Amino acid sequence: MGVMRSVRFLFKAPLILAFLFAINLMTSPGHWWVQWPALGLGIAWVISLFRVMRAVVLAGGLAAVAAILMRR
Repeated sequence: MGVMRSVRFLFKAPLILAFLFAINLMTSPGHWWVQWPALGLGIAWVISLFRVMRAVVLAGGLAAVAAILMRR
């Protein structure tokens, strides 16, 4: 369940950031407040990416073990 939320976040976060960037351009182009949400979203995005990568490596390792056991 947590991995699927992380996968969805990997696609949602850039869209959220693009939306915030557009709001920043329209409301206050001289003041870039969007950098702070971008920092927070970027940190959360990297954490989600590592969570997904860990799940993929674990699933691949389990698939490899299952393939080895099935061959015997």
